[in-house]
Amino acid sequence: MTGYTPGEVAQRTGLSVDTLRYYEREGLVGPIARSTGGQRRYDDDDVAWIGLVTCLRDAGLGIAELRRFTELLRTEAGAADRVAFLRARRAELQEQAQRILAAVSVLDGKIAHYAQGSPTTRQGPAPSGST
Repeated sequence: MTGYTPGEVAQRTGLSVDTLRYYEREGLVGPIARSTGGQRRYDDDDVAWIGLVTCLRDAGLGIAELRRFTELLRTEAGAADRVAFLRARRAELQEQAQRILAAVSVLDGKIAHYAQGSPTTRQGPAPSGST
């Protein structure tokens, strides 16, 4: 049987072998074919799917959400259900991105302020024990 060993897939995806097994146990990946000796053998489709799962995970989806998305793909759910799921996650990511950009803007302002040699001003709560 051809295909990739767990170690090869781990190297290609940047995940650990333990993470690959975990994703399989959780039903996010697989079922993975096995060699006559019982070793997992991943094909190109498996590797591509792992890449998608990793991307969604990096985007902040939890295991339960990934499980739900996988379920939508493996069942008779229509494309509309899949699109609705992905659009909702996309909207959440866009909101998060806006919050991150706002925080970066605040940091940029502070960096510019302190880089000009402006005197430090204490703002915020006083340290514990001071009056």
